[in-house]
Amino acid sequence: MRHTANAAARGRPEDSPPPAWDKAAGRAFPARHWSKLAGLAGVVIAGTLLYRTLGGYSLQEILASIAAVPLTRLAAAAGFAAASYACLTGFDYLALRYAGRPLAYRKAALASFTSLSLGHNIGFAALSSGAIRYRFYSRWGLAPEDVVKVVLFCAATVGLGLMALVAAAFLIDGDAVARLTGLGRAAVVAIGCASLVSIVAYISAAAVVKRSLTIRTWRFRMPSTGLAVGQVAIGGLNFACVAASLHQTIAAVTEASYPAVAAAYAIANTGTLLAHAPGGLGVIEAVVIHLLPGSGLIGAVLVFRFVYYLAPLALGVVAFGASELVLGRTRAGRD
Repeated sequence: MRHTANAAARGRPEDSPPPAWDKAAGRAFPARHWSKLAGLAGVVIAGTLLYRTLGGYSLQEILASIAAVPLTRLAAAAGFAAASYACLTGFDYLALRYAGRPLAYRKAALASFTSLSLGHNIGFAALSSGAIRYRFYSRWGLAPEDVVKVVLFCAATVGLGLMALVAAAFLIDGDAVARLTGLGRAAVVAIGCASLVSIVAYISAAAVVKRSLTIRTWRFRMPSTGLAVGQVAIGGLNFACVAASLHQTIAAVTEASYPAVAAAYAIANTGTLLAHAPGGLGVIEAVVIHLLPGSGLIGAVLVFRFVYYLAPLALGVVAFGASELVLGRTRAGRD
């Protein structure tokens, strides 16, 4: 009787099937955990790679190789890292214009630096940084569709920038890249040309394709030619700065040309994107040590990790906390 009464109180007979949203929720429940499981798998893989990479070195060797990086190299690495994050703010600045919702640069820079300094270290950077971007941009009046456009534009800029780095490294000093990777000279040139052709094709599509893609009520279109060129330019400059930061720490312990380091980083970053490892944890170390010659590389890569990932993470946490306080109070005052 009690069960029947409860069923009646809910507005449906006792023996009637559950409403559609109950079934949908039941189907969606496992899906919510797939991203968590994938993230956990990425962390486990990254941790395993890092453990295997560090396992061949004693603590004294690691500390000695870290100490081998002089302050001048450390300062230069930090400067290139700062330049990279400055480029990343340009990703959002252009993306907001692509979405048709331009904001002041200071707002784009705050959202970009905070989301990426945290997202780089969380893993699944597109999703994690996208969630933080939504936290900022929704407060500044952007709709979910606008934020999705910003995230997709930035993701495309990352891909274009990586292709620009590959094209430059593989075509400027193909012999060094061939020795580094073990590929033939023809294969290196082919990869570089394919990357360059892909960039040209993207810019050409931006100039020619005018039709929009509609998904339900959301409409997506190619960026203008100017924005597409801007994506390639700022995306390529960003990765050039990251590679330069890594090159500064590696050059302190061994002789390695910039194109060789850039090629090694491009390969490592591709592996990072596939593994979704937080900050490329373990992936960058394993690839760089495997590809580049010389001793003391593990310490150099760890110094790079501190400069490019951990130091910005600390600043990003402070920026996010401060913005939550300030923007939260501003919104509460308006309410």
